[in-house]
Amino acid sequence: MNPQPELNIGLVGHVDHGKTTLVKALSGKWTDTHSEEVRRGITIRLGYADVTIFFCKKCNAYSINDKCTKCKGKAIFVRKISLVDAPGHESLMATMLSGATIMDGALLLISATEECPQPQTREHLMALQITGIEKLIVIQNKIDLVSKEKALENYKQIKEFLKGTKYENSAIIPMSAQHSVNLDVLLKHIQDFIPTPKRDDKKDLQMYIARSFDINKPGIVPDELQGGILGGTIKCGKLKVGETIEIRPGRSVEEKNQKVYYPITSLVVEAITGGENVDCLGPGGSIAVKTKLDPSIVKSDNLTGAVVGHPGKLPDVLYNLKVDAHLLDRVVGAKEELGVEAIKMNEILMLNVNSASTIGFVNKIGKNSFECSLKIPVCADIGSRISISRRIGNRFRLIGYGIIKG
Repeated sequence: MNPQPELNIGLVGHVDHGKTTLVKALSGKWTDTHSEEVRRGITIRLGYADVTIFFCKKCNAYSINDKCTKCKGKAIFVRKISLVDAPGHESLMATMLSGATIMDGALLLISATEECPQPQTREHLMALQITGIEKLIVIQNKIDLVSKEKALENYKQIKEFLKGTKYENSAIIPMSAQHSVNLDVLLKHIQDFIPTPKRDDKKDLQMYIARSFDINKPGIVPDELQGGILGGTIKCGKLKVGETIEIRPGRSVEEKNQKVYYPITSLVVEAITGGENVDCLGPGGSIAVKTKLDPSIVKSDNLTGAVVGHPGKLPDVLYNLKVDAHLLDRVVGAKEELGVEAIKMNEILMLNVNSASTIGFVNKIGKNSFECSLKIPVCADIGSRISISRRIGNRFRLIGYGIIKG
């Protein structure tokens, strides 16, 4: 059994529709561990948990344990996956968009207790389309809290909501995440409809950082300090313990009244995946890398959005972007029906590329294109897809996507 998960599956949907509860049912892990998440009862940062899927040939049934839940016999290992729990609150859309770029497939949770679609249900579905997610399973959650008639009415609303999108034929599974109802059905659909993508570990290493943190406790003596942790996923290439890595954009310094970024280099001390230490990591699910970085550099997700690679092998750091823009007809997530207007000179946009989120200041406009300077530069390949959001009221709302031009 390879300890590294094979792929990342995102859990998305409106706030309080049961994403974190479903992660707990599948993995046994509660991903809302940040103090503010516990206090407010919502997901704020991307959460991660691994799930191992087993199959009982005798019962033709899937489970999350090596003992079949039906016949209690031995179940065989099938696959290990990573779950990415994305926040559903509208103010945290940037975090969800950053998480979507590392997903290989997604579960869209829709509560049967509320009318469908809710604002972030609509916004998250569009975000999945824009970021290129092809594989989607819809979870009609909380069916234990409604009558049969209400559940059927809600099911019809979901079908109507999906109509006309590339997900209109996606499976809709009625579930109670709280009571693990239909968990085996969900596992079967994950196995049948979300295959492990083909990976390329021969290319230059690119790891997208989705979390970074300091694991040292207050009061620790200097001799016992441990280096910073980088969490995320490898897009391509391999990473080995003991080798030197480079992180871009890196650290910022003031030069001639301007912020300039320089790459950071460090040593890989440990490679962790699936709760185990390994010598080598490749493309697949979520991983963690222990480095010799000063903890103050990585604390509080300071390096989220950066890219890890081998020295001199990463894409350039881009301070300005030229973008081919593809705008939607309607603003996604707004309470009113608003058309998407053309991008304007001097407009401020939120842009998401890879796992990075930044602000762009538009300084040039062309036909279906624009150029902008970035508040925080990004490390990205030419041809990378980005999501584009515009400030409407007091929130950034999704208005389209773009492709970075050379």
